[in-house]
Amino acid sequence: MTGHVAAIFRHPVKGFTPETLPNADLTPGEGFPFDRLWAVENGPSGFDPAAPAFVPKQKFTVLMSIPRVAAARTHYEEDTGLLHAHAEGMPVFSGKLADEAGREAFSAWLTRLLPEDDVRGPLKVVKAPGAWRFTDHPQGQVSIVNLASIRDLSQKMGVELDPLRFRANLYVDGWAPWVENEWTGRPMMLGWAKAEVFKPIVRCAATHVDPTTAERDLDVVKALFDNYGHMNCGIYLKVTAPGRVSVGDAVTSPDARPVEAPAWA
Repeated sequence: MTGHVAAIFRHPVKGFTPETLPNADLTPGEGFPFDRLWAVENGPSGFDPAAPAFVPKQKFTVLMSIPRVAAARTHYEEDTGLLHAHAEGMPVFSGKLADEAGREAFSAWLTRLLPEDDVRGPLKVVKAPGAWRFTDHPQGQVSIVNLASIRDLSQKMGVELDPLRFRANLYVDGWAPWVENEWTGRPMMLGWAKAEVFKPIVRCAATHVDPTTAERDLDVVKALFDNYGHMNCGIYLKVTAPGRVSVGDAVTSPDARPVEAPAWA
């Protein structure tokens, strides 16, 4: 079964604005380009850049615990290293998160934006070292959401779900709904890159937040369980051979049928 890439997104700061891309160069062992390079600690998280290890998302300013995060509109410039942020009623922020002064300024800007009751301790921007990324799973290098699955869930819920609720890197069209849940461990082509399906993505309350209004308005996790008996939507992949994936490229799903050995083997 072959689909095509309908959209590509990166999220430079974990939990904040998705940014659309025309293409992305994927490499084994590397994080998705410019995706989740930074995260904002909500009080000390225990993350050590010298010895990076997985930290639960609850330790950061993310939508599942702070819907107001979606009120910030951020944009990262690769060529200058500047992060820009704006929100209604707030001054515009521009600064380099590679610099300590820029990180402190963005932390201060967010402290003014986010509700006091949601801030558990000092906000602090932390940087992912090397190939490390602040993904929700340490082996989730690339995330894919099947748009047909979103449409099927939308029909079941009687609403039109914005796919950006699911914060994927790639959105794919052309697959049957929910077939991706059966592909763990199987190979896949993403444009010119090769990958292996790692696991389905178990969804959390971040999907309950409307990315436009920054309001928690729908219980998507309950709807998944009530309608399908699981809380999955999307899949994580590990890149196994380098290549570029672009909008419009084919995404070839694994063949679920067993391959029989020839008689002479």
